[in-house]
Amino acid sequence: MNPTILILDCGATNVKACLVDTTGKIIASHSLPNETIPDPFHTGGLIWDIDDIWNKLAACSKKTCSLVTGTEIKAVTVTTFGVDGAAMKRDGTLCYPVISWQCGRTEAVERSIGKYFDRDWLYQQTGLQSYHFNTIHKLIWLRENRPDVLHEMDYYVLMPSLILQRLSGEFVTDTTMAGTSMLTDLRKRAFAEEILKPLGLSSSNFPTLTEPGSVVGKVTAQAAEALGIKAGIAVIAAGHDTQFAILASGAGVNQPVLSSGTWEILMVRAQAEALQVPARESGVTIELDARQGLVNPGVQWVASGVMEWIGRLFYPDMAGDSARYRTMILEASDVPAGCNGVTLIPELYPGGFSGRPGTLSGFTHETTRAHVYRAGLEALSCYLAYGLEKLQQVGNYTAKDIICVGGGSKNPLWNQIRSDVLGIPLKAMDMKETTALGAALVAMAGLGIYQSVEEAFTAIESSYEVFEPGENRERYREVYGAFVGRVFD
Repeated sequence: MNPTILILDCGATNVKACLVDTTGKIIASHSLPNETIPDPFHTGGLIWDIDDIWNKLAACSKKTCSLVTGTEIKAVTVTTFGVDGAAMKRDGTLCYPVISWQCGRTEAVERSIGKYFDRDWLYQQTGLQSYHFNTIHKLIWLRENRPDVLHEMDYYVLMPSLILQRLSGEFVTDTTMAGTSMLTDLRKRAFAEEILKPLGLSSSNFPTLTEPGSVVGKVTAQAAEALGIKAGIAVIAAGHDTQFAILASGAGVNQPVLSSGTWEILMVRAQAEALQVPARESGVTIELDARQGLVNPGVQWVASGVMEWIGRLFYPDMAGDSARYRTMILEASDVPAGCNGVTLIPELYPGGFSGRPGTLSGFTHETTRAHVYRAGLEALSCYLAYGLEKLQQVGNYTAKDIICVGGGSKNPLWNQIRSDVLGIPLKAMDMKETTALGAALVAMAGLGIYQSVEEAFTAIESSYEVFEPGENRERYREVYGAFVGRVFD
């Protein structure tokens, strides 16, 4: 029997189940759409329906398992997006729905966080920039608007652990997810009582911290029936999807990884002891790596979300056409570097990476939709180069190359522009479902199939397509200098 790991992956757009074998091959998968719903208890609020998510994951698991024979599932693990969670009772019922990171109710809370904490102190403690969707702001919103919920709850449970609890009946908090909450001490890799106390909470209000790869428990009979698998299979902690995509890239210490999706997150695995937390104004966020002793300094911005917006606005005639992406790339390939002066500041939401409002400028009667599409690729590549400069300053290193994973790594034109702007090679990882693979690697190591995640990675089948700086390098040096002067200076 071929041993496999079942990964339950809950994304903001889709939920899926994947079966990964010990060579890292995804032998079967199935996905269903995911979306927020209105909060019945708060006008204008957005929540995740955890029952709907669980039912979809169960359906995906059944479908995935039905596609293969001759396999034996050795473990189940869960990975999902950061920051979200819910107040829960010990019997598994929610005291309030899961407030989505897409919900705007906490924007006012974030603006007034200074009445609880000094912003600079909070950043130095947690390593996290203050985004309205961070867990801390949801807890403050509950404290100020629904104190009955916090009084009633036994635990505040973060998103992957809500699903782990359904699988095993056990309550845990994985460290990678806790590291997105703005409630942890970056240096201690633990919840910070000095942050929790002003909120009327303590670390006892959260399930015990657990490291990725730890065996949480076993699949219960009820969960097994729902997922179409055997009861008693090991349930292993994974956690925040970004950390596991980085892990699957095979990146070593001080090798930056770009996870390119709706959001682009540029992170580097760094030694925790050697890291000096920069000033809050740096824009750098520091999360907890999947491995003890390492942290992940990073910067982030909306990326493919911008390109999808351009596609909807400028290519409406190709909506739903599978050839749309190929057409956009082919048309933009004929536009010269610099887009004949067409420039874009790719900000769709307030408080973005640049701090500037989104703009489109430099167009003339000769400007085409392809100019706009390429201008978007160039602008996002400039964001990448600027972000890398920040991370190199913080980590006191010089990157020799950069690894790119995720959906955005499949665009060859974008990859070439990135390399031209950066002036270093970009290695696009030829692998689907890197998040699921990273979670599988951790599970394999946790089960003892491999002695470490690093050993597991050496056993998987992976390859990179390398993009070297090309003939447009000098032109893009000029484009980048002008972009930084206009957007960041």
